[in-house]
Amino acid sequence: MAKKVLVIEDDKDIRDTVVYVLEEEGYEVIQSDNSRILRTLSTLQPDLILLDNWLTDWSSDANGQQLSKSIKDDPATSNIPVVIISAVSNIKEVAKAGNADGYLAKPFDLTSLSEMVKKHIR
Repeated sequence: MAKKVLVIEDDKDIRDTVVYVLEEEGYEVIQSDNSRILRTLSTLQPDLILLDNWLTDWSSDANGQQLSKSIKDDPATSNIPVVIISAVSNIKEVAKAGNADGYLAKPFDLTSLSEMVKKHIR
């Protein structure tokens, strides 16, 4: 059974590229352009979440850091690795404050993406 990666990214080009690469590597990929999909985490049961830090998501005032923190603070989802993706200069601090398991700075190369996913999928 393929490992499942949830990609939450509002930039369509980035999302499409990430999805393409991960599917080519054999992962099952669920994608969303907003954070509403997080309401279904218990049903989706992803093995990893790739989460954009700045979503233009009008359904939530939270950014990726806050969303990651709420995922990690919930006993039902705290075991799911979260990797924050962002172009912010302080991404390491953003990821740490969100209790994320890792981070990927934009722009990133596809090798870095692949390595990050492999590192965090059990």
